[in-house]
Amino acid sequence: MKVRVLGILSLLVVIIVVTVSSVILTSASRELTQELQINRVAALNRFAQLASDAAQDNNTSQLQREMDRYSELYGEGILIRLQEVTINSGGLSEDQPEARDALNRASLNLSDTTLNPIRAFGSGTDIISRSFGTASQVLGEVVLEVDLDAARQKLRERWLVVVLAAVALGALLLLAASRITGWVLRPVHRLSKAVHELETTGKTSQLPEAGPPELRELSRSFTAMAGTVTESMESQRRLIADTSHQLRNPVGALRLRIDLLQLALRSAPEKEAAAGVVAELERVEEMLDGVLKLATAEHRAFEGSSRVEHTEHKRLAVIDPYPVLQGEVERATPAAHRAGSELTLKGPASESHIVCDPDELAHMVGELLTNAIKYAPGSRITVATQQTSGGTAVVISDDGPGLPAEQLAESTTRFWRAPQHNKIPGNGLGMTIVERLAQANGGRLILQTREAHGLVARLEFAGPGDGSHV
Repeated sequence: MKVRVLGILSLLVVIIVVTVSSVILTSASRELTQELQINRVAALNRFAQLASDAAQDNNTSQLQREMDRYSELYGEGILIRLQEVTINSGGLSEDQPEARDALNRASLNLSDTTLNPIRAFGSGTDIISRSFGTASQVLGEVVLEVDLDAARQKLRERWLVVVLAAVALGALLLLAASRITGWVLRPVHRLSKAVHELETTGKTSQLPEAGPPELRELSRSFTAMAGTVTESMESQRRLIADTSHQLRNPVGALRLRIDLLQLALRSAPEKEAAAGVVAELERVEEMLDGVLKLATAEHRAFEGSSRVEHTEHKRLAVIDPYPVLQGEVERATPAAHRAGSELTLKGPASESHIVCDPDELAHMVGELLTNAIKYAPGSRITVATQQTSGGTAVVISDDGPGLPAEQLAESTTRFWRAPQHNKIPGNGLGMTIVERLAQANGGRLILQTREAHGLVARLEFAGPGDGSHV
């Protein structure tokens, strides 16, 4: 945005500077032209008077001396035509077309004493002329050649001064425009960054009140709104967590009463009905556990998205992920055998470390292994680590049925379950919890379709030398 605004302001600055410079240079040209014209018309009138006197005295020697002296001094030619004779100085001749035309106009009693405007980079001379004589008779004509080079040199010097002043003024105006643009847009950039931070983390720092009054008021309003939104989101998370926690007590009490009721039941239909109630209670308990885990994971994800809190989080450490993977594979192996699956842990290709909470890494890997065992029974499940450009990835893959490409993007949505898995027990929160915990640790969860068939889950983390986790 700053570049676009500066581009527009730069164009305006150029237009203003060029316009002002053009006005100044035009005025300078007009001033020099008028000054030269006044000077040369005075000389023309003087020679007209001398020529008139010479015509009356019938003696042109004095006139010729004055003409020669003038031409020697100014380097300009003079041509005077009397009734009997034509005299000249400075090389100006009646044979020259411009001089002949000027004599003809003057013979008609038409005075031509106006100079053309001086151009800084022009060339050549100009001619002025007039007649002299009595009120009723033209006795002769005077033509004066005007050398414009000296005036052009003065104009070029003024051009140089004006151009240098214009460049300095333009640079000053551009600097001022850059400062003003930065002053105006800096709060806008801060506001844009704060909006992105609020969208990503659910919280934002207080915006400094800077810039124009309207933007200062906007910063105050946004800070107040962001505080309200953050508080509302935190209240919702606490409400979900507290509600889930509080529901565990009545559900536990209900479970105990049903267990006692089962002891008093005698008939098979009654026991079967009670068993169905117990199964539903177990499903409710599993759902409450999942909601609690999700609330904790989302809280950690929002904390982890904040640079300051993430840096200060005490549980984050530089760890070797392989022992954690080894422990989770050992715990999941019995369940894998019961499902007919083959669970394999590949040794690390090289020594690798990641920045992560070890307990949360174990939780993430455990959830992914549970999903692979549950939804891909009888498959080969592989756990390994891989080096990435920015760190290390924990990869859990299986050769089961996998998920269609259109379902992969939805798999981390809360309570989402694939239609083909509706008959398998679950609450649809496992992948969501893994994704949030990965975010809390500066990593990310990537789900991909395995070549041929199956599913690949990648947990990518930054290495200890990469600042992306901070």
